Amino acid sequence: MPKKNGILGRKLGMTRVYNDLGRSIPVTVIEAGPCTVLQKKTAVKEGYNAIQVGFLEKKNQRLNKPEAGHFKRSGGTGFYHIREFRVEDPEAYELGQQITLSEVLKIGDKVDIAGKSKGRGFQGVVKRHGFGGGKASHGSGFHRAPGSIGCSAYPGRVVRGKKMPGHMGTDLKTLKNLTIVDIREEENILLVQGAVPGAKNGLVSIYTKA
Repeated sequence: MPKKNGILGRKLGMTRVYNDLGRSIPVTVIEAGPCTVLQKKTAVKEGYNAIQVGFLEKKNQRLNKPEAGHFKRSGGTGFYHIREFRVEDPEAYELGQQITLSEVLKIGDKVDIAGKSKGRGFQGVVKRHGFGGGKASHGSGFHRAPGSIGCSAYPGRVVRGKKMPGHMGTDLKTLKNLTIVDIREEENILLVQGAVPGAKNGLVSIYTKA
């Protein structure tokens, strides 16, 4: 199912706010937008309706020639991050148009937020998959190892999907139905209830539910 319209942002960190009853609410602070429309994609030409947007301006001297040529059509300003959002009518947007936070979201809306989880490097099965491991007592010889990973006779190989040591983190994660607690338009700041995937300054995509 295609993603809905939305906006790009970067995670600034977490804090807390208090509601009318004095209850503490943990929130993630996100700098969302403004995003610039770079390209319009239509069902006739590309097979689907979407707009391509850019977020966080990049200096022109940091652009290579293909990037500079692509950004030239929308005003010449370069961006660090480029993403697409599905829309009903791409012709309702103009190249170079800025999409601001207040145009897409409002307080109380439910949103889906996608971002890359924190990188944890190469990890064993205890940390990566929560294996219990062996005895910690002296002389055990089996502490944090994965144990048997298959049989020698049949099937004579490690089955696909076996939980093994490996790289952990930097996976695309999506949290759904997060509530917008507050919007500060003058600072392009969005407060979302709960945690959001990724490290500080990590890119997040915020999708509307409408």
